Amino acid sequence: MNLEISLGIFGQQRPPVTKPIPEFLLEVGEQGIRDLVSKHYDSIKTSNIRDIFPADDAVFEEAKTHSSDFFIQICGGPAHFNKNRGAPQMVARHGPFRIDAAARITWLGLYKPLILELKENGVTEKSLNSLWGYLNVFSIWMINTPN
Repeated sequence: MNLEISLGIFGQQRPPVTKPIPEFLLEVGEQGIRDLVSKHYDSIKTSNIRDIFPADDAVFEEAKTHSSDFFIQICGGPAHFNKNRGAPQMVARHGPFRIDAAARITWLGLYKPLILELKENGVTEKSLNSLWGYLNVFSIWMINTPN
């Protein structure tokens, strides 16, 4: 399994994004995605990018739900995000937050141990590579601030 982080630079042309394969959702389920996102957000709380995320615990938990809804939807599940928040428009939604290439690397790197945990729990490398490929490229799109 390749969990390399591609170079992402502010102002570069955004590479095409490929959504995770539907098998990923079938293997982990909606609750599995919610658990993954929750663990990821919990690791953000103690990272150097915590200031980009809501300080208020209730708002932070709401952000987890929104993110989980988004990931479930892009993995081929129900359109929870669209139903609750409207069209994703993720670049615009992240616009108010200063996200540089270093913050992206931190955000993405915090997924690595969680993906390895999923592998240990039987999720196939094919599905995990698909998820990682999506996260790796999607996160480049979110860079909106020079280092």
